[in-house]
Amino acid sequence: MDHSEQQHLVNAPFYAEQAGEVALFEHAFRQRLPVLIKGPTGCGKTRFVEHMAARLGRPLITVSCHDDLSAADLVGRHLIGEQGTVWADGPLSRAVRSGAICYLDEVVEARKDTTVVLHPLADDRRVLPIERTGEQLVAPPGFMLVVSYNPGYQNLLKSLKPSTRQRFVALTFGYPAPDVERGIVVAEAGVEPALAERLVTLAQALRRLTDHDLEETVSTRLLVMAARLVASGLPLHVACRSAIVDALTDDFDTAAALDEVVVAILGTRT
Repeated sequence: MDHSEQQHLVNAPFYAEQAGEVALFEHAFRQRLPVLIKGPTGCGKTRFVEHMAARLGRPLITVSCHDDLSAADLVGRHLIGEQGTVWADGPLSRAVRSGAICYLDEVVEARKDTTVVLHPLADDRRVLPIERTGEQLVAPPGFMLVVSYNPGYQNLLKSLKPSTRQRFVALTFGYPAPDVERGIVVAEAGVEPALAERLVTLAQALRRLTDHDLEETVSTRLLVMAARLVASGLPLHVACRSAIVDALTDDFDTAAALDEVVVAILGTRT
């Protein structure tokens, strides 16, 4: 590892590797292959991409996808200014021109016709056609396309078509193993290992629940939030109620049931 690589690691956001995903991402980058990351909410997908961009020394352009995201929002559009009509690149075009990593977070939330513009970038062509200007942007070696989604939210209306999905190298994320998750909570919240241990034990208990209608279970992100509240002086049970229980459900009975689990694991309401 040379000096520049060491400096990139120093500047990279904290990320605890789980199962060789860092090496796989680096290989995909060197081979100019796009990457698809699948995993539940709050498991570290975005942090991983931020870490890898810094590690590789590449700028990162992130797009949070939503139902109204159009192809023009990604690629660009003509705007009327003082000097007349001018072309304004969208985030995808800017990423291609600058050789950045372009990260489309929750890509299945975007409109179906929007993801089609990714196809020529995600295969051997590595080209972004801009029909409105007649340009064919050829991606430089430093450009990389990364997309993510949460399989738990998928349905017939919100899923990647096989023609899109099979253009990507896939990485499947889950919640970290307990020892890794404890380390994440300690590093991210600056708390003692004993507190991290209690919070991770609580998370494991909540994740085993199957008799409550929860869209998502407790994420590593929520554990870090609870730990940060405790570190600032908030009582443990209050922090868990606010950052975990009430974040998981709006239903009073379900919240009460989850709260009982919190008390059973942590043994406190203060």
